[in-house]
Amino acid sequence: MAKQDAIKVTGLITEALGNSIFRVELDNVDNTIICHISGKMRQNYIKIMPGDKVEVEMSPYDLTKGRIVKRLKIQ
Repeated sequence: MAKQDAIKVTGLITEALGNSIFRVELDNVDNTIICHISGKMRQNYIKIMPGDKVEVEMSPYDLTKGRIVKRLKIQ
């Protein structure tokens, strides 16, 4: 998968499933997907908890799984 092929959406963490896997409810669609944390977030020890708003990258081939790229600030 090339970097320009990824679909970026925002969502809300609803459940922590363990082993750095989370259930994320997407904002623009009433859809829930399974996501894991990207490598840079693991390297920098960025903590994610249920209720956090995140940015997710998804492959156009499988829209049920994704990768959490960034934790967004809640206003």
